[in-house]
Amino acid sequence: MKQKLAVFDMDGTLLDSLPDLAESGRALMAQYGLPSVSDAEVRRMIGNGVPLLVERLLQSANGKGVDVAERLAKIDHAQACQAFMALYTPRATRLSRLFPGTNQALHTLKDQGWILAVCTNKPEVAALAILEKFDLLSLFACVGGGDSFSARKPDPVHLLGTIEKAGGSPACTVMIGDMVPDLAAAKGAGCPALFAAWGYGDPALATQAQAQAASMAEVPDAAASLLPD
Repeated sequence: MKQKLAVFDMDGTLLDSLPDLAESGRALMAQYGLPSVSDAEVRRMIGNGVPLLVERLLQSANGKGVDVAERLAKIDHAQACQAFMALYTPRATRLSRLFPGTNQALHTLKDQGWILAVCTNKPEVAALAILEKFDLLSLFACVGGGDSFSARKPDPVHLLGTIEKAGGSPACTVMIGDMVPDLAAAKGAGCPALFAAWGYGDPALATQAQAQAASMAEVPDAAASLLPD
């Protein structure tokens, strides 16, 4: 039997990244002369990668005046994504923080013999820089970013690629995440999902996972219950 592998989502699972994402979103909207967005609004936009986040940010301005509609019509989505990353990259860890208990939970899993990996829709370079900043990078066998493979979550190709890169197998893997893309990718890849109930996802999503944890501190025991020896 292969070694057990715990694959973590990043935003809303390892990292409370909402403050920096929201600040960057507001800066992008201001750059285009569009109405601002609140943290609560941005929270609902997170989880599917930068292109969809930017699309949702821009869509939030729809119906807010003729002049706004004219500005929106002139925006190139690809350029807006580049602009967002230019704003977000230097501030990605300015306000973001690890969720309570993250360090201890990761070290506990390592001590118990688990391999660790990250599967995030963030660009790989951004994810690596964030993990390095929080002194976590050495704990992970690999990081599968949103641009690391031919598809990103919820496509199972993303998770399967991450599992293979980490040297694991789907049957011995637990995917830990807080949003639909995480749970759908796990289902498609054929591995159990652990719902991160402390994250950004609707609590009702727990029904789509094989187990849930209320905090990072509960992850080691919850993950072990899904892959008993």
